[in-house]
Amino acid sequence: MNKIIIILLVGVLGLQAGEVYATFSVKADKSASLAFDASGVLASVNTSESEYVKKGKILATLRNADKKAKLESAKTVLKYAKKDYERQLKVKDLIDSSKFDLYAFKYENAKNQLSYEQSQYEKTYLKAPFNGVIFYKNVEVGDTVSGLQLKTVLKIQSLYARKIVLEFDQKYYKDVRVGDIFQYQLNNDEEVYKGTISKIYPVANANNRKIQAEVKAKDFMVGLFGDGKIITKKSEK
Repeated sequence: MNKIIIILLVGVLGLQAGEVYATFSVKADKSASLAFDASGVLASVNTSESEYVKKGKILATLRNADKKAKLESAKTVLKYAKKDYERQLKVKDLIDSSKFDLYAFKYENAKNQLSYEQSQYEKTYLKAPFNGVIFYKNVEVGDTVSGLQLKTVLKIQSLYARKIVLEFDQKYYKDVRVGDIFQYQLNNDEEVYKGTISKIYPVANANNRKIQAEVKAKDFMVGLFGDGKIITKKSEK
């Protein structure tokens, strides 16, 4: 019975020897869920859904007056620790080495403390990790977030770059290779598209016995799906 079904499927799809049937879905080439790695109250939200943002843009900010004050204090401590160290450095050969080491320690410790306070301050800013479009927003000014329980507040995806994630039967794992052509159609779309397989996932899905691969694409809406055929090297023999 299974052989009959396969023969009928091949006939319907018009597959030839060396052509492997595959289904697919469209995904963003880059996608990230963004969360604060700190606790606090939202002071500002500088973006909205469907907005295009550039890498490094500040998307949201926590109230950070206390952390800014600690940062400025650390800068002051470092300023004077450096002066003390430089004074002692000039007379290093005239003073006890343990006394000099104490000034050196205070100077190095002040630098480390400044670095720490700087990192804590920067955690109050949520920035775009790459150029893309915001497609999910779950935060408003006044909301409380916790760094101990990371909560996704924004999601970003590449604006135009897409990847076609296709699935094919694992029995063809020796036939399909990076560089093979994939001809495909979106569901209810008569236009035939063509792309080159750029990646084959190294693990087969144990639940459905399928292997996944990727084809680069552009401009398709994320979430669309369809099917097509992989033109393997076997078809060229």
